[in-house]
Amino acid sequence: MREVLRAEIGKGLRVQLAHPAGHVITLLISTMMYLGLQFVLGQGELRQDLLPPTLVAIGGYWFLQYAGLVMVADLIEEKRAGTFTQSQMSPAPAWLLMLGRLLTASAFGLAVAAVAALVPALLAQITVPLRWAALLPAVLLVANALAFTFLLAALALVSPMIGALQSLFTSLVLLLNGSFLPLNLYPDWLAAAARLLPTTLGVEALTQTLFEGRPLAEVWTGGALPWLLAHTLVLTAVAGLLFGRNHRRALESS
Repeated sequence: MREVLRAEIGKGLRVQLAHPAGHVITLLISTMMYLGLQFVLGQGELRQDLLPPTLVAIGGYWFLQYAGLVMVADLIEEKRAGTFTQSQMSPAPAWLLMLGRLLTASAFGLAVAAVAALVPALLAQITVPLRWAALLPAVLLVANALAFTFLLAALALVSPMIGALQSLFTSLVLLLNGSFLPLNLYPDWLAAAARLLPTTLGVEALTQTLFEGRPLAEVWTGGALPWLLAHTLVLTAVAGLLFGRNHRRALESS
């Protein structure tokens, strides 16, 4: 099983690294878009009070966006090429192959998000303090984004509209998770709606630990961490159920 997992991860990384130019162009556009929007929102200047929290938020978005692209694009390509059934002929269980895809998406998404955040941080001299208390919210943020990515992959098995759905949901995340303005500047009703989307609760917990200096116990009692954990578990459960059903349907129709 370890060899199957290693082969699946290696295959996924080779596919993504085969065409680096597209990723480089996308990264450049994303970085310039972020700085340009912050320039507009700052009314002609880059406001140093807004840049650090929004950079953390858009880092979460970039991870979600690229991890989702790796998962969904790979599945769509296999279904279009008619190789999906062949890829499932391994003696390894289907969940192990999906775990390999998720690990590939995680590795690629983290690398892209790190580079995409580092470039504007250097250009605009954005400083984000590093605190040990932020480690747990960061891990849960990644898990939350991967749970949603798993849900997208489950839908991609049967839905011909998955590209449009992915674009819609990730655009909503970009607009509402704090990438443009910190969540505490939203109206209460909009902040409540934003917390239903992936990454938002993770960004909120990270912001509280990084920039407000709150200990984990305070972040937990404040509700950000338990809601983030519950949100992640619900997404994972729904994605697992959908994956089991849609995987059988995809094999039957292939």
